[in-house]
Amino acid sequence: MASYKIAHAARLLGVSDDTVRRWVDAGILPVTQASPAEVPGEALAARAVDLAADGVDSSDALSSARNRFTGLVTRVQLDGVMAQVDIQSGPHRIVSLMSAEAVRELGLEVGALAVAVVKATTVIVETPRP
Repeated sequence: MASYKIAHAARLLGVSDDTVRRWVDAGILPVTQASPAEVPGEALAARAVDLAADGVDSSDALSSARNRFTGLVTRVQLDGVMAQVDIQSGPHRIVSLMSAEAVRELGLEVGALAVAVVKATTVIVETPRP
């Protein structure tokens, strides 16, 4: 079973090392008795799911899309009819290509709160080499 050092667990959850330590102290996350302490992968995955469920959803619409990334617009590049919009959602950078008209209608500008909804037919999953 995979386990992760506190700092690595914090990066994976998008929180500080101190936050993970507080969760460990509060019994929210278990750790191994090994030195240095590590968070079991299953417990880390469960915490990530809990955090996602508690996340802010700025939408009041029902949707079949499950991949929703709430974040801040960090870049808007208009080029005639088309535009590129970058959204930073925790450690994830989402890039969307859309019409310049949609950018104006949505009021997208650097610093604006936005939700990127991703619905795709293919998802590629990779793991580190052993």
